[in-house]
Amino acid sequence: MYRAAYATLPGVRLWYVDTGGEGIPIVLLHANTGTSEAWREQINVFSLAGYRVIAFDRRGWGKSLADPLTGVQPSSVAQDLDALVDHLQLPCFHLLGIAGGGFVALDFAAWRPERLRGLVVAASNGQFNEPEMQAFSDRISIPGLTGNHELRRFLEVGVSYRAENPQGFEQFVAIEHAARQINAPAQPMRTPNTFAKISTIQTKALILSGGADLLAPPSLMHFWARHLSHASYVNIPDGGHALNWERPKEFNEHVLCFLRSLD
Repeated sequence: MYRAAYATLPGVRLWYVDTGGEGIPIVLLHANTGTSEAWREQINVFSLAGYRVIAFDRRGWGKSLADPLTGVQPSSVAQDLDALVDHLQLPCFHLLGIAGGGFVALDFAAWRPERLRGLVVAASNGQFNEPEMQAFSDRISIPGLTGNHELRRFLEVGVSYRAENPQGFEQFVAIEHAARQINAPAQPMRTPNTFAKISTIQTKALILSGGADLLAPPSLMHFWARHLSHASYVNIPDGGHALNWERPKEFNEHVLCFLRSLD
């Protein structure tokens, strides 16, 4: 069981879930294709492992409601996260972001390092403002597929998972279809992610990749993560881009092993 509620923050009524308790908090940041619902295989598992688990819908996604009368729009996800942390009066916490949530996790870690105990970034290209990263992304793009919204789901979820679990794939597509509100603007980074920026992050980090990820393959994640000072790497061989959804058992085990090494 967990609490689900709105937090009234500057510019937004942010929908979040919170398992409560006295455990060390871990905040989960969803992908651009998801909402807090995409963490269903993590919330209870991490809570049963003794952590206080918090997940929220980004502004313009899921159930969160932007409120232009109370604050600047669209602001940044890092600033919304910071405001939520204050609202919940969280002590130092672990931060886990996947895909687009990984962009934000790096942005926040470089800005508010004093608030973090540990950092996990999974299946993410980091959205770096670097020519080398753009060139890398161009080399792995698939003409006619990468930029096609209707076909994008076939990149978001690995082929093995689609073959093994058609019902799970349908559930993923349903969440993705309803994730972003119509005409909702994408929130920017607080500051652009650069190699120089993340090189300042001293928080111990786990970088999780999926061997079947066509959007953020292991080679791409190693390419940017080498600029982190204290990073360890784990690859889940048959995992696609929706790594936590496709391979929850392996994903959860690796995350919990890392968190316990820090606690």
